[in-house]
Amino acid sequence: MDNASYQNRRGEVEHYFDRTAAQTWARLTSDAPVSGVRATVRAGRDRMRTTLLSWLPQDLRGRRVLDAGCGTGAASIELARRGADVLAIDLSPTLVGFARERLPESLGPGSIDFRSGDMLDAALGRFDHVIAMDSVIHYDAPDAVQALARLAERTSTSMVFTFAPRTALLALMFAVGRAFPRGDRSPSIVPVAPEKLRALMAAHPDLGDWQWGRSERVSSGFYTSQATEWRRT
Repeated sequence: MDNASYQNRRGEVEHYFDRTAAQTWARLTSDAPVSGVRATVRAGRDRMRTTLLSWLPQDLRGRRVLDAGCGTGAASIELARRGADVLAIDLSPTLVGFARERLPESLGPGSIDFRSGDMLDAALGRFDHVIAMDSVIHYDAPDAVQALARLAERTSTSMVFTFAPRTALLALMFAVGRAFPRGDRSPSIVPVAPEKLRALMAAHPDLGDWQWGRSERVSSGFYTSQATEWRRT
């Protein structure tokens, strides 16, 4: 996407996850002991991943799935075990390296192609389903919707993704979170009201054949995110 604000923010996100906090996120996504703040984030992310995966078919044999912002690969492994051919991509080559190291000996009937790069790259091809967990939460709402629209162009069935819901409680948590060491914080998250996100999506000229599906909020200490299903009609 050529939008300058998207490109600038993408660079900030890549720098954080690949250089500033790669080891922190590798530990967070493992079963190693972590601090109390990070433990709440780990628990929330585990619940969120389970929620998003539950909205995708249990039998994914013959389906191609994009794991957009795959991190260290936990969702990709589960999708492959269901039979999917997974293209797992992340901005951070370091996190993708950790993901490759964590691959189990057997993935069952599926496969995973790990890559580092931009999830919006059209050269990645077409997909049956997309999962984007906490991948667009760092972008302003118009840029996030445009990114989702770009993914939708190459997706035949459904997308499940997350956004940071704008609530008074979340605003307070962000304010409190600024008091914690920078190493405990990720790049700035951009909250958006659910009704605003729906309106932006409904008004997008390229999304007339997509509709809002299930939605569920996950809150765990310092982690709050909203799962959303988006289906092609």
